Amino acid sequence: MLYRSQIDPGDSMLETTTGNGIAARMHDGVKIYGTGDAEVRALDGVTKDFVAGQFTAIMGPSGSGKSTLLHTLAGLDDLTSGTVHIGDTELGTLKDRDLTILRREQVGFIFQAFNLIPTLNAEENINLPLSIAGNEPDEEWFNQVVTAVGMEDRLDHRPAELSGGQQQRVAAARALITKPTIVYADEPSGNLDSKAEAELMQFMRRTVDELQQTIVMVTHDPVAASYSDRIVFLDDGKCVDELANPTVESILEHMKHLGEQA
Repeated sequence: MLYRSQIDPGDSMLETTTGNGIAARMHDGVKIYGTGDAEVRALDGVTKDFVAGQFTAIMGPSGSGKSTLLHTLAGLDDLTSGTVHIGDTELGTLKDRDLTILRREQVGFIFQAFNLIPTLNAEENINLPLSIAGNEPDEEWFNQVVTAVGMEDRLDHRPAELSGGQQQRVAAARALITKPTIVYADEPSGNLDSKAEAELMQFMRRTVDELQQTIVMVTHDPVAASYSDRIVFLDDGKCVDELANPTVESILEHMKHLGEQA
């Protein structure tokens, strides 16, 4: 699969490929905050591949490095050492401008806070990444995404007129509208009640199964994680375990024994 981002007329073309079946990967990733006695090793030699078309959840205790892993994989934060690739592009080789373009056009983000623009309606919020880039929406893809998220009859509503679950589904649709190589989600159901969480997670599951999307999600919630294809467990900045085809029961059992795995 090949995605291209036109930087400017006459500029070179920035490309991200997933032809090897790996949407993103980190090799020997280390992230250190502070120095001396205040040093914190948030990531400690993480090497992990994230397969295209797969839904991966990242779990672990508070302070285990989950959000740091997500942010460095997405190019929102730099590693102290090691490498991160999205497709075949190593993020550390990109200039700031090219990295900004890659994040805007090849990466989707879903955060716990919905981050919708209150003066825009749902349709305008969904299309915002395209508007910023000066691109027109692909009508067929837009309709697919809006149908998948179940917001067809709410497109003219502003965020204040939507429930929390509906706002998060708009945010999820916005993350998909550029046909990104990968979507990163940081506790996306953290502000939702159980019904809205189930609707959001079912939508995310469908985007993987039906739209061949790749999702990497940080969560502390075993119910949310049970929608994934596999779970990567972190503890003290290290990947200490994995679980394929998770259930709530198997997740809880793995979490119980995390300290023994580290």
